[in-house]
Amino acid sequence: MNSYQWLGILAGTLTTISFLPQVIKTWKSRSAKDLSLGMFLIFSLGIALWLAYVFLIGDVPVILANAVTLVLSLTLLFFKFRWK
Repeated sequence: MNSYQWLGILAGTLTTISFLPQVIKTWKSRSAKDLSLGMFLIFSLGIALWLAYVFLIGDVPVILANAVTLVLSLTLLFFKFRWK
């Protein structure tokens, strides 16, 4: 791996794990009332489209980062609908 790929892996890791504190907080509090439904719907759609794009170009680090980010975002959407 070259330095550009490591940079991409680090960037993907940091942006992906940035969702963990919100997922954990929402899960523990059982409250999602302060989460914006519109923002997470649009964001999840955007991540799904990025995921489709990177599957087409075959960039594995970006595929992994976007897949995990989509799971975390959809988890927050699930919490939003479950704990209004």
